Amino acid sequence: MKIKSLSAAIVLAFATQGVMADEQTNPQEGLHIGVFGDYFWADWDRIDGAPVGTEIGESFGSGVEVGYRFNEYWTARLEFAALELDIENTDNHKTGERYGADVLYHFNDTVYGVVGAKKFDVYNDFNAANLGVGFRHHLTYNWAAYGEANYYEGLNQNHSDFGLKLGLSYHFGDKPQPKKVEPAPEPVVAPVVKEEPKDSDKDGVIDARDNCANTPMTDAVDENGCTRYMEKGDKVSLLVRFPHDNSDVNQRYFDDIQEVADFMKEYPKTTVLLEGHASAVGDAAYNKTLSKKRADHVANQLIDDGIAESRINTVGFGEERLLNDANTAQAHAQNRRVEAHISVTERVKVNRN
Repeated sequence: MKIKSLSAAIVLAFATQGVMADEQTNPQEGLHIGVFGDYFWADWDRIDGAPVGTEIGESFGSGVEVGYRFNEYWTARLEFAALELDIENTDNHKTGERYGADVLYHFNDTVYGVVGAKKFDVYNDFNAANLGVGFRHHLTYNWAAYGEANYYEGLNQNHSDFGLKLGLSYHFGDKPQPKKVEPAPEPVVAPVVKEEPKDSDKDGVIDARDNCANTPMTDAVDENGCTRYMEKGDKVSLLVRFPHDNSDVNQRYFDDIQEVADFMKEYPKTTVLLEGHASAVGDAAYNKTLSKKRADHVANQLIDDGIAESRINTVGFGEERLLNDANTAQAHAQNRRVEAHISVTERVKVNRN
């Protein structure tokens, strides 16, 4: 396991170095051939065709590959490797072969992923699938060093193995020659004619400093020739009072409610919250329901005046927010009410004097 971890760390270090390398022109398609050294960590203790008790460990070997890169991302290749596997607890070795095909996906000019299928021929044939990661660093346009770490999973044998490859490959094709750039002709220098500064939109700011061309003549402008704006505020309030134990809206408040409706029509993005209240006389839960009815009845009057229901919210506070907490008839009359406050701020143009 230590050898496996060390091998993986070596490949990861090379791959990281490749990612940080200077950008250079590498072949994006075409044929390549390569040779490699192969380290293969086998963990085989039940091998078809081998003497009983035979255990296979690590292997050092070599191999060749041939591949074709179709575009910036995809390469297909075939490989063959000759293996010399250690028979554990002995000084003997067992020769074998591995061959198969891979598909490579290039994440960038250096790092790529590997997926493939292999056949091993040792004591007997068996198949495996492999998954790995590799790096490729071009020494020149055609020559490149590469390394891979692969995990192998047996398909018809219960084997899980690890392999490391380090190799050298040659990519066929000529490096594209940079296009010859013709020198630009010498510019013709026209005689300088001094002109008076222009103010095309007549806003008092010359064109050279005017960031807002064609400003309307009616608009005041800033030092950059752009329309000046000011904040304009507007607001409206509503207070509707009710008799004891009553939620009907008295007709004398219709004009006040109409004023709120007109305000909301003038400012169509506004909404209103109608807050219903009651006096402290009687049951608190009943007063809360009564205050909500008062707010709802005012809302119905706003709807009758042309305001969409979706723009109106109501809430009943009952006797929670008294204006006057005295226990007098005058105080109770002040507390039986519906209140609303709407304010709006607009950004309006400043007119030119």
